[in-house]
Amino acid sequence: MRVVFVWLHVVAAAVWLGSLIFLALGVLPVLRRPEYRTVYGPIVHAVGLRSRWIGWVALAVLVLTGLHNLAALGFGWSHVVSGQIWAGPFGRALAWKLVWVGVIIGLNLVHDLWLGPRVTRRWQANPDDPSLRWVRRAAAWLGRLVVLLTLVVFYLAVMLRRGGLS
Repeated sequence: MRVVFVWLHVVAAAVWLGSLIFLALGVLPVLRRPEYRTVYGPIVHAVGLRSRWIGWVALAVLVLTGLHNLAALGFGWSHVVSGQIWAGPFGRALAWKLVWVGVIIGLNLVHDLWLGPRVTRRWQANPDDPSLRWVRRAAAWLGRLVVLLTLVVFYLAVMLRRGGLS
């Protein structure tokens, strides 16, 4: 049964990262072409709303399966409270992985609850608003940062499977 939870964890991670990369390298570059200027905002908004729920479901599956996988390794809340879980190479890798996962979740909350809606409102009000450029750039850089941090989390996950960080 443990292998099923590890498999779900890996699939959710692949869905999460895959959706980010597809949006960044597939959808957005195509929509930046001049011939798509008039539909850029509505399509990015629609794709964003669709991919948002996929991303949050993937993150939820990652958190739940991650907790289950730790429990299957014999770690419980008492190990967290006592600090025992953070000891050694495995604990260091786990601690950094969880820190970056927390940052990723926080950045996604900022994007989904504040920055994304702000871009959409401004674009709908006036697609030629000069201040829209700054907000769009901020959203783009936030997305790039999330992809980079997700790759860091993937690296730390590999290190966990290899015994941790020395």
